[in-house]
Amino acid sequence: MASAPARFGCLSRVAALALLLVAGASLSRLAQRPNPQALVSSGDFVLTPERESGLFAQLGAADQAWVPRAEPIPGGGTRYVYQKRPDDQPLSLVQIKALMRDPPTFVMERSVIRQLLTQMRQSGVTVLIGPPRKQGAAGEWDPARGVLRIRPDIPAKGSREFARVLNHEAIHVAQSCRNGALSAHPKLLGLSRQVQGAARRHLQEPLYRNSSALERALEEEAYANQNNLQLGVRLITAHCRLG
Repeated sequence: MASAPARFGCLSRVAALALLLVAGASLSRLAQRPNPQALVSSGDFVLTPERESGLFAQLGAADQAWVPRAEPIPGGGTRYVYQKRPDDQPLSLVQIKALMRDPPTFVMERSVIRQLLTQMRQSGVTVLIGPPRKQGAAGEWDPARGVLRIRPDIPAKGSREFARVLNHEAIHVAQSCRNGALSAHPKLLGLSRQVQGAARRHLQEPLYRNSSALERALEEEAYANQNNLQLGVRLITAHCRLG
């Protein structure tokens, strides 16, 4: 996943406010053909129900980084530091202090992650943390093998980013189910393909340079709807056979 460069802006009279930018849109790919390697390699971490507590502990620790903090400046003054996604507007000092008093809980995002993991397991998907086959991808759905991969550094970005990547890949899973079976080549669901902001920029990266027209359309559909975190759950329910 590409990371945006850091920017700095002055939001108070006492100090310059550091804006630490974190790329927010997920990158993914559709597997082209079955990989002859084993389903799970030594570097893969399969997200079984027993292992979910470890994932959520990691997400919870990462979520703390999204709470703004105040740092004293030698000689006087205060600097406020917070993480910002590429398409987010800079926060005012009032907004920063409000977030410090009432930090985000990410309860909704974690609920979505739990639902998606449960539903995809029930439909036969193996969800794991492991390097995608395509370099630079944050997530990858391989319908021929029924494997959904999430890049190992994604949990360290927190619950919102992990939920967005998982939701993006869940849309691809539903695209396969829409074509008749979990193992089928994905088919468009008929959703909006109007991609905006950082996601549009990601589609211009080398990762998608050799994509066919259909593969690009499938990615556009997933990118355009990945921020609707409730959508993946509904699509899996509607199109995939649950056990």
